[in-house]
Amino acid sequence: MALVKSPKQIDLDLEQANRLMELPLACIQNELPYKSGIVIDKPADLKMPIEHHPAFYGCFDWHSAVHGHWSMIYLLKTFPDLAKKQEAIQMLDAHLTEENILQEIAYFSINKESQSFERTYGWAWLLKLQEELYTWDDPLGKKWYQNIKPLADYISRSYIEYLPKLVYPIRVGEHTNTAFGLSFAYDYAQTVGDKELLNSIKENSLRFYSQDANCPITWEPSGHDFLSPCLQELDIMRKVLPKAEFEQWSSSFLPALSEQQLILEPGKIIDRTDGKLVHLDGLNFSRAWCLYAIKGNTNAYNLATEHLDYSLSKITDGDYAGQHWLASFALYAFKIRTELDD
Repeated sequence: MALVKSPKQIDLDLEQANRLMELPLACIQNELPYKSGIVIDKPADLKMPIEHHPAFYGCFDWHSAVHGHWSMIYLLKTFPDLAKKQEAIQMLDAHLTEENILQEIAYFSINKESQSFERTYGWAWLLKLQEELYTWDDPLGKKWYQNIKPLADYISRSYIEYLPKLVYPIRVGEHTNTAFGLSFAYDYAQTVGDKELLNSIKENSLRFYSQDANCPITWEPSGHDFLSPCLQELDIMRKVLPKAEFEQWSSSFLPALSEQQLILEPGKIIDRTDGKLVHLDGLNFSRAWCLYAIKGNTNAYNLATEHLDYSLSKITDGDYAGQHWLASFALYAFKIRTELDD
């Protein structure tokens, strides 16, 4: 018996867009608090974040600053009548300059350890930001795309060099999850025509995951997860496999989802002031975007909507622990659902 989509509909309308825009606006120029990823090799390496990262110094850490910029660009593209449109444009134009991006690139070579900075989570979000600009027919968007291009090219090369060295994929629910990094990078490579990166991702994804079966999704989530190891793997294999092969692989990898019988409750958060515990709001959004992308599966669609709904109203709670990054995750879930519905 076919399942019926949940009647609940959560819309990203102008009111919701204005609410979510407030979150990156409040953090991309907020220098402190900041969690630096620097390994100090010499005294000169120790500087304030704004010196090392003149483009992406806000929002508590580099990757959150990057996807905060993505959020603002996505909202500007999608809602031309945003209340704070001009304020957002001025901030982005001040950050995404040619000079600032060159300084960002320079950080990766201040010492041997800095080469792996933000590998691969921050790398993936930088490429997602660049992909969003590439698909925007706007003079400012085109200018920012050209300014960021040297950094995107650097990260593309870094992926290509790194992936063959990674003997085993990293299957965790946080930043270093390999499948997440591959999935966003794949989207970028496919969109901009980076064939070398695209081929590297396909080859290594198949090497990592093609033999996987019976992913233990009932073990999820761990207490600090903001990504689902099972669903992120499903997401990248959906992209690199032909449709028929993916359906065969996924029926072995996650049988309950293929059979439209998966039971998956949203992650629960008791203390949203705890920066690690609030990760589970992000898990709900990232699960949603992975599940929405499984076309024709009403079980997946309904689970995605339940997860999105559970956390969406809670992320503007006034605490920086979640507000500095969760808008991006919510917006990406909306973006995937919109692309599916279209």
